[in-house]
Amino acid sequence: MMRLNSDEMARRVAQDIPDGAYVNLGIGMPTSVANHVSDDRLVIYHSENGILGVGPAPSPDQVDPDLINAGKQYVTLLQGGCYFDNAESFAMMRGGHLDIAVLGAFQVSERGDLANWATNDDTFPPAVGGAMDLAVGAKQLFVLMRHTTKADEPKILNQCHYPLTGAGVVKRIYTDLAVIDVTEEGLRVRELYGDNTLADVQALTEARLLPPL
Repeated sequence: MMRLNSDEMARRVAQDIPDGAYVNLGIGMPTSVANHVSDDRLVIYHSENGILGVGPAPSPDQVDPDLINAGKQYVTLLQGGCYFDNAESFAMMRGGHLDIAVLGAFQVSERGDLANWATNDDTFPPAVGGAMDLAVGAKQLFVLMRHTTKADEPKILNQCHYPLTGAGVVKRIYTDLAVIDVTEEGLRVRELYGDNTLADVQALTEARLLPPL
């Protein structure tokens, strides 16, 4: 089966980020989506630690140790960008002012439930951050994740086994095998990569998948 690598997955998400959108990119793979948004589109990136207008990573000689994103990565500030405190940042997230949030996930259910903050494994302490606020506050929530675990167990399930971040919040799922929309009818495959077939992807998915329209 054709499986995209992390960079290719981020590039696929970037294709669906529209011009003029206000976007929050979650820690991990989602952060790299910004590297692939076309130069002819203006996208305003929000970081939950209090930045609007996040720019690209700086070159080593331009690093400002006081300017980092929520993932503790060095960033730059675009012209017109601004800083603010956490209270104002979370008010933006909860108040519906962000067009899109792109988050990673441990599990997604057929109803669009999201689980991405705890695995019930004491060796991996839970970390909520602003995921719950983004899940319910952003106008659209995209999930970017591998289709299966390292043991090839499905991550798209009938029902999440891990604690939920939000119920019915996911709009679209981008994996290394396919793009899947969460609809009222169920999970509908939007795009299959390469020669992957619906049967191939269904075999690695617990939830039932509907064919592309």
